Amino acid sequence: MKALLLAITTFFFSVQSWAGDPVVRIETSHGNIDIELNAKQAPKTVANFLNYVNKDFYNNTIFHRVIKSFMIQGGGFTTDYQKKDTQPPVENEADNGLKNNRGTIAMARTNMPHSATAQFFINTKDNDFLNFRSKTMRGWGYTVFGKVINGMATVDKIEAEKTSAAGPFSRDVPNTQVIIKSIQVIKE
Repeated sequence: MKALLLAITTFFFSVQSWAGDPVVRIETSHGNIDIELNAKQAPKTVANFLNYVNKDFYNNTIFHRVIKSFMIQGGGFTTDYQKKDTQPPVENEADNGLKNNRGTIAMARTNMPHSATAQFFINTKDNDFLNFRSKTMRGWGYTVFGKVINGMATVDKIEAEKTSAAGPFSRDVPNTQVIIKSIQVIKE
């Protein structure tokens, strides 16, 4: 009886967490990853990401940076390692209370806090050092804007790929290309 009650409670809270938040599916050459976006806590970032999704920007891009026990990064380079043109950067919303924990998706950026455009990464472990600490150059952190709700096995499979140099990158590129076939909204 306790197991049944626990299962019902778990189902209720997982369904409840979907209420009002869009879900996207990242279809990759290694499997699918479903991401629930948090439009309430990262509204500008989610709008920016969905703008790229709705323009099919991510279709046939790659996960170009994979670091074990850290993250997998993609969304900015084609299969022939050409950098894609992007829209202007989005304001950093890392002060939204969301943490760079395993299974969360966050915006990649340069050393400049408000420089994120299209590239994103999925944390493969808790990365507390990427979290917001203060509104300073070193303290801004990286904006989390969603979480994996299905497909962590695919994330782990991508993370397990052996890496080396390829294209313009001196390291961390999967030896077997991990292609993002498409990203589609599956729940609005």
